[in-house]
Amino acid sequence: MSEPLRIIFMGTPEFAVPSLQSLVDSNSNVVAVITVPDKPSGRGQKQTASPVKIYAEEQGIPVLQPEKLRDPDFLETLKSLKADLQVVVAFRMLPEVVWSMPSKGTFNLHSSLLPQYRGAAPINWAVINGETETGVTTFFIEKDIDTGKIIFQEKEEILPEDDAGSVYERLMHRGAALVVKTVEAIAKGSYPQVPQQESAVLKSAPKIFRETCEIDWNKPAEEIHNFVRGLSPYPAAWTTLNGLSCKIYKTAISDYQEDAAPGSYRTDQKGFLYFRTSDGWLSVKVLQLEGKKRMEIGEFLRGYKL
Repeated sequence: MSEPLRIIFMGTPEFAVPSLQSLVDSNSNVVAVITVPDKPSGRGQKQTASPVKIYAEEQGIPVLQPEKLRDPDFLETLKSLKADLQVVVAFRMLPEVVWSMPSKGTFNLHSSLLPQYRGAAPINWAVINGETETGVTTFFIEKDIDTGKIIFQEKEEILPEDDAGSVYERLMHRGAALVVKTVEAIAKGSYPQVPQQESAVLKSAPKIFRETCEIDWNKPAEEIHNFVRGLSPYPAAWTTLNGLSCKIYKTAISDYQEDAAPGSYRTDQKGFLYFRTSDGWLSVKVLQLEGKKRMEIGEFLRGYKL
C-alpha cells in the first residue's frame, strides 16, 4: 500500500476552513498549513490569527506564516516538508517557485465555473450580474491567474432570494467536498486536466473597493437590486441619505408609481422607504446609516426622521 500524499494547505479566511477540516476528517496527511501573519484588529488592535491558523493549531498541524513567499528561509522550510501536493483555498498569488515545488503540483479551489469570473470576487460579481448559476472549480495553478487546467467543477443554483452571503455559505461547503474529491483523485493518479476554453464573452471578477459599491440610481431597478444582493452582507452597497453614508443590505422592486428624478426617495416615516431608479422604484428593506446599527426599515424609521 502506497504512502498517503503529503499535503500542504494554504488559506486564510473562514471560507477556507471547511476545506481544511474536510481534509482532516478524511484522514488526509496535512503536514503543514500556510497562512498570513497575525494582524492587529478591533479597538485594542490586538494581534489576531486567521481562521485557518486557529483551526490548524486546534488540530496540532504546524503553521507557517511568511511575510514574503519568496523569502529564502521560508522556501527552505517549504522544501524540507517534502510535500507531494499543495492545496490552495482563498489565499494569495503564489510565485512559481512555490506552486511548482510539489511533485504532483498545486491546485486551487475557485468559487466560480471557470473560465467565467476569474479574479478576486467571483461570488459577488456573479450575483451582481444577475446570474442564476455559479459553482466551484478545482484547477492546477499555472503562471497566469485562474487559467490552469480544470480538474473538477460542480454547479450551484443562485436563487432569486440569495445574496452574496448565502451563496458564499453554500459554495464554502460544496467547495470543501470538491477539495477532498480532487485530493482523492490525484492520490489515485486518475483525474481530468481540461484546458480552459477561452471565449469572447468571459466575465471577470475584479477586486471590489468602496468606490465600486456606490449605488448609481440612474440604472434600472433590477440592476440595482442585484447590485445590492451581490454586495450583501459585505462590503455592502451604499448611497447618501440626508448627507450621511448609508449602507443598503436588502431591497425589493416596488410597484410604487410616481414620476421623480433618479435618486429621489419617498417614505411614510413608518414602514417604507422607496428610491427612484431610471425605470421605477426600489423598496429598501434593511439598511445601516453611518454611526447607527444595521436595522430593518420599520425599526429605522421609528427612530430616525427623514
